[in-house]
Amino acid sequence: MNSAPTHSVFVGYLLWIFGFTGSHRFYFGKPVSGTVWFCTFGLFGIGWFLDAFLMSSLSRDAAGSYRRGQYDYTIAWALLTFLGVFGLHRFYLGKVATGILYLCTLGFFGIGVIFDFWTLNGKIDDANRQAEGRAKNY
Repeated sequence: MNSAPTHSVFVGYLLWIFGFTGSHRFYFGKPVSGTVWFCTFGLFGIGWFLDAFLMSSLSRDAAGSYRRGQYDYTIAWALLTFLGVFGLHRFYLGKVATGILYLCTLGFFGIGVIFDFWTLNGKIDDANRQAEGRAKNY
């Protein structure tokens, strides 16, 4: 699979500052451990501390799992993190109908935003694959 970076190590470290919330783990496509970090305050601080040394590895794992393309992971994650209740990350990915739904319901009453923390990397990967497929057809 593609080994070019898809997720920024720098952004990972910025999110790591709030790592006890699991935000950097969600960003790098680790939703299960992100949820554990969120529920245990960074695995009681121990996991949070250890992640400072694992950031490059997390970035490499993400590059091996997700495809680079038209849609940037960092932009989509920033939109979800700061403006997710307005659905801007969905508009960015070309999902206008659900973007409007999020806009009118504050992120589908917040539940949709939580769901997107679990699934955003896969949605970006799918959108990049579809965009690549359309480009090959031209």
